[in-house]
Amino acid sequence: MATIDLESHFLAATEAAAIAAAAWRGKGDGKAADGAAVEAMRAIFDEVPFDGRVAIGEGERDDAPMLWIGEPLGSMQGNSDAPSIDIAVDPLECTNHVAHDLPNAMAVLAAAPRGTLLHAPDCYMNKIAGSAELEGEISLDASTSYNVEAAAAALGKKESELNIVVMDRPRHEKLISELNQHNVNIVLIGDGDVSAALNAADPKSEIDMLMGIGAAPEGVITATALRGLDAPFEGRLVFKNEGHRERAEVMIDGDIERLWGRDELCASEDAVFIGTGVCPGRTFGVEELSDGRFSVQSEVIDVASGGHKFVDNIRSA
Repeated sequence: MATIDLESHFLAATEAAAIAAAAWRGKGDGKAADGAAVEAMRAIFDEVPFDGRVAIGEGERDDAPMLWIGEPLGSMQGNSDAPSIDIAVDPLECTNHVAHDLPNAMAVLAAAPRGTLLHAPDCYMNKIAGSAELEGEISLDASTSYNVEAAAAALGKKESELNIVVMDRPRHEKLISELNQHNVNIVLIGDGDVSAALNAADPKSEIDMLMGIGAAPEGVITATALRGLDAPFEGRLVFKNEGHRERAEVMIDGDIERLWGRDELCASEDAVFIGTGVCPGRTFGVEELSDGRFSVQSEVIDVASGGHKFVDNIRSA
């Protein structure tokens, strides 16, 4: 990021979380993997020279061991000379995938100056994402049929050639039925809509769009990544209980059910997305080497420069 070289510190945090979670791959205990990732990431953040805050994450203050929403991060709390940074974070996206050693589990975060990432409770978000060719063509305010027809036309494909990712959840029964009416190829996933959105934005991928409801923290993280890739993303908060709605009304200024554009969810170009692979998929998974160290791969997107790279590192546990 522009303020100081925070990117390397944030990369170390996702790498540490990924390595800690990887020790639990295939052991059937997603909560233990998640807890290990949280503690490893928090330990790195404690040493980072910044005045940080969790703007949105998975957990309120009493839901330990989560990195709770509003939690202060960094070694320079209250220091007026310190970079004041908001973090959107999921130390382990796809806990169930780690438990069963399935693809695309990652440790992910987005970081931007204070006040420029959506600060909201841990609720759900309806999302739509695609490649740069779909900018201005698709929207949550449009019907499923409109979005399918518009995407096919913009991409020069038949509707039956479209590959659309939807999370395999009962809440998507209506969406899946509407997509089936257009004979698109529906790619159902158990978890991992950050990776799915990145694939949808990637012109080299076979995925054309992501649609449906997932977690809000991942929505903010994805919006940051796709801003750096100049790809479309929209989100709208979805509340499953009144507690979330009440907290949103306190935390968000204005209409809590509004449509959030990509550049409203991440309102600064001075932002970065980092995702480190735990299980193989979008990135390589963590690999333990013969000397007890670990090979890790991360995807890093710098919004200001549009820089997009995959970083391979060797780390100790």
